[in-house]
Amino acid sequence: MDEVFRALADVSRRRLLDRLNTRNGQSLRDLCAGLGMTRQAVSKHLAVLESAGLVTTRRQGREKLHYLDAAPIVAITDRWMSRYDRQRAEALADLRAALEGAPVESPTFVYTTYINTTPERLWAALTEPAFTRRYWGGVALKSDWRAGSPVLWQDAPGGEFRDLGQRVLVAEPYRRLSYSWHGFQPEHAAHFGWSEEELAARLGERRSKVTFEIEPYGAAVRLTVVHDDFSPDSEMHRAISGQLDGSGGWPELLASLKTLLETGAPLPEPAPAG
Repeated sequence: MDEVFRALADVSRRRLLDRLNTRNGQSLRDLCAGLGMTRQAVSKHLAVLESAGLVTTRRQGREKLHYLDAAPIVAITDRWMSRYDRQRAEALADLRAALEGAPVESPTFVYTTYINTTPERLWAALTEPAFTRRYWGGVALKSDWRAGSPVLWQDAPGGEFRDLGQRVLVAEPYRRLSYSWHGFQPEHAAHFGWSEEELAARLGERRSKVTFEIEPYGAAVRLTVVHDDFSPDSEMHRAISGQLDGSGGWPELLASLKTLLETGAPLPEPAPAG
């Protein structure tokens, strides 16, 4: 966490993070506008933020877009805030946003990791049921991975594969995979301790989508996960980002995927609280 604290100590870098929090996916030109800093200075600050894991990038045509990665900040929050204090802080932040009338935009989650594997093996890990079960908390994903086909979930070996409404959007083997995401299910209410009214409210969120971008990186692979198209102020966005208590989200799942591909075993299950 030392690199994260050093990166956050500079007011200019905090301003860059604020701008990405307001509108994610900005180019260097966008971020330079109105900052009163040279392009070179902004580039150096972004490099520090990227090194600390607070910013990740992806190419879109000829542009390099920058995204806020909140996972390190969430890790700091988890380390020093109890569940009660965290819920109280979130409630106060929500109240302040409501009183100030801050505009609410559709959030985007972007996460980049580097894995010592091949594009072919990573593709298999993303698409083969026996592989996904090992790092996805026991869940097997099954599809023929053609555009328009369903992505089916099996919660336990021998159980039925369920259609949760997910559909393949793009499938370019060893390069790019995208599919629509599921909505909340009744089991989520039990897991997060939601009332029937809270679950009903969250069932109204629109379906998001997740995209996996695979790029060779020397002898390794760069994997970028982009999860977007959320409803404004989405609870699903908080869940997949690991911001809900009891949810490791994509950061935990991708860490387990990386560990599995590099060592042959996924991350161990976390010890029960207490």
